[in-house]
Amino acid sequence: MNTKRNKTYNAKPLEIDPDWKIMDAADKPLGRFASEIALILQGKHRPTYTPHTITGDFVIVVNAAKIDITGRKRANKIYYRYSGYPGGLRQTTFSQMIEKHPDRTIRHAVKGMLPKTTLGQRMLKRLKIYAGPEHPHDAQVIGAQKRNEKTAQAAQSS
Repeated sequence: MNTKRNKTYNAKPLEIDPDWKIMDAADKPLGRFASEIALILQGKHRPTYTPHTITGDFVIVVNAAKIDITGRKRANKIYYRYSGYPGGLRQTTFSQMIEKHPDRTIRHAVKGMLPKTTLGQRMLKRLKIYAGPEHPHDAQVIGAQKRNEKTAQAAQSS
């Protein structure tokens, strides 16, 4: 019995060519939006996903201040920070957090959906969040689009 066995593909860091994706957070539910971002950061949207390697893309989130949340969570959802000192517990509601630091609500939600390892920390560094519609990453986005066009043309010609 001579059967041919297929080997599992493992992506190597040099083979991975990350893209830059722009996502608009305006009027989207926080949890569903964060889960989309987490999938892209991990690389689970690609057929070359490898659990022990970062195969994901960079994600740019714009309009973070316009993120939506369902139900009464705008007033009832509380974010906690603890300094480590007695009496050092700080509480902030969702509405206060959106006013002062709109990027932290999305970052906090995405961080909870990523692996709790150094790999997850490196994935989170690929997330860029901006309160308004402007972002300084135009060159990276355009470069990634040109690179994708070249690979598509090369695939069509062969």
